[in-house]
Amino acid sequence: MDICVSTQVLGLHLLLLLTYIVGPNMAEQEVENLSGLSSNPDKNIFAIRENGTTCLMAEFSARILVPYEVPSSNEVDWNLEEANIQLPRDTEIKGKCWNNESELHLSWADKSYTLKLFFIKDGQEAKSSGRSWKMNKIQFIYDLSDRTNFKSGARPGKHTASRHHLSLMVTPLGMSYECEASEKVSLTSTDQKKTVVLYLSEVHIQPFDIKSDFVYSEEYKCLTDQRKQLEETLPLILGLTLGVAIVIILAVYHVHHKMTANQVQIPRDRSLYKHMG
Repeated sequence: MDICVSTQVLGLHLLLLLTYIVGPNMAEQEVENLSGLSSNPDKNIFAIRENGTTCLMAEFSARILVPYEVPSSNEVDWNLEEANIQLPRDTEIKGKCWNNESELHLSWADKSYTLKLFFIKDGQEAKSSGRSWKMNKIQFIYDLSDRTNFKSGARPGKHTASRHHLSLMVTPLGMSYECEASEKVSLTSTDQKKTVVLYLSEVHIQPFDIKSDFVYSEEYKCLTDQRKQLEETLPLILGLTLGVAIVIILAVYHVHHKMTANQVQIPRDRSLYKHMG
């Protein structure tokens, strides 16, 4: 009897240990490509749902500049070319959502290309004030054998361009990040350490704490958008301020003129005093 109980206890402990190790991967996750809802053909919309609830939402336009080499006309030297790769709408989506980390993986052209975005919460204390989330890592995998974007003769093979320890899109917890302006991120490639450049624009992302299904939380605008909004509204504010100042000056002048008009005017010429009294 004791052996049977011990076996059951041991089995329970093993089950709990297995759940702890692989628990994050056991959650049922669904992915949605909603890019067709965007009126901009270059803009993509993605969502990851876990157990029927949205855990990550992202929409943006992505363009990637990839330098690569092709043989020169003398067939001895190599010339540097640059491919301009646009993230297409027919993208395969994968992703993961955890308490403090989340990932979005986008693949296309039979997985010749894969763009991976990684997000993390700053700090570990769930109840600490002033916490935020950010994009902390980017990976872009590309295949130089793909002739859609790379010319014939390019050095063949897959390469990974990446950037770690980033602090992009830093946003207070419970809010979504929004930025209409284009943001540039340089990545270092395994292809002789060439620099691959990722451009993100029309960004709206929330990888944590989504309160309503398929609905972003309050937007936290990037500094570029805040500056642009200030530049657009500043002339209006100055105009209104100037208008109010003019109205006040005219009102004061009108009141002053009315008060002085009712006062008895004393002649400055003393010869005129004989007519008074």
